[in-house]
Amino acid sequence: MRRISLLLLALFIGCAAASSNLDVLTWQFKRFWNGSRTLWQYLWDQVFDCFASEWDISFWGSFVVHNTLFWVFNLAFIFIDFLEPKWALKFKIQDTQRMDTKKFIKAVQRVLFNQIVLTPPVIYVTYKLALWRGASLGRELPTFQEVVLHIAVCVLVEEVMFYYSHRLFHHPKIYKHIHKVHHEWTSPIGIVSIYAHPVEHLLSNLLPVVTGPLLCGSHIAVAWLWYTLAIFSTTISHCGYHFPLLPSPEAHDYHHYAFNNCFGVLGVLDRFHGTDAQFRNTKAYERHFMTLSLVPLKALNPEGQKTK
Repeated sequence: MRRISLLLLALFIGCAAASSNLDVLTWQFKRFWNGSRTLWQYLWDQVFDCFASEWDISFWGSFVVHNTLFWVFNLAFIFIDFLEPKWALKFKIQDTQRMDTKKFIKAVQRVLFNQIVLTPPVIYVTYKLALWRGASLGRELPTFQEVVLHIAVCVLVEEVMFYYSHRLFHHPKIYKHIHKVHHEWTSPIGIVSIYAHPVEHLLSNLLPVVTGPLLCGSHIAVAWLWYTLAIFSTTISHCGYHFPLLPSPEAHDYHHYAFNNCFGVLGVLDRFHGTDAQFRNTKAYERHFMTLSLVPLKALNPEGQKTK
């Protein structure tokens, strides 16, 4: 009860502190959205007209978003992993690890299986549930407020569903049969984000992502926006490089290294349950933020240096 009370108090204080700036921020983004609405609508019309029916846009469109964007986001990291440019290696978190070609090919094969065999049935079921939920598959885009609200709900739903399913897969009686596949990579690369046992891919990778838009009854364009953000996020968290201007992958990279900490996406439930306690006593935690510096954080805050 004490933890719950403290969490609720922290949320209340945070909301109160942000309230004075929230209206201004929302107003600015709303102006941007409404001011460029004609452009967004024009672009969506071009996409919409590429498909002959609601079925086509929901199934084939979602299939393209799920799978094509995954490889687009990962392509640069694949080149970096194989070519090993010196400037990039400076930002590599586990910098003593190098790409294993045989292991990479094995990962690609499993990833393609998950994408081609497992993802389509999930998209089909999602389409049917979206129709039942009354989600829009139409030409008119939703309002700015609706987009923001739905994305926020999706983020929270993913955090809850991924955290608890992930912890479940770490149970000793389950881990060796399912999640051990994903943890073959103690130093992850981008494509490893969906290098997983089929059961894990369905329950821990796909389900937490598609559930949010279904609960909200989101417009298909909002669902695609959310899928894009989720794919980008998980790619970065597995990429193994802490580049400037990108979200920090330190927490999930540490999870692959240590196995027993940092199960969530945002870190909120890890803090609540204390499953980041070990991580918070490491240099990786001190470097766990988005950096703007072109100097690697490992150089700015090296191992062995005491925190001031």
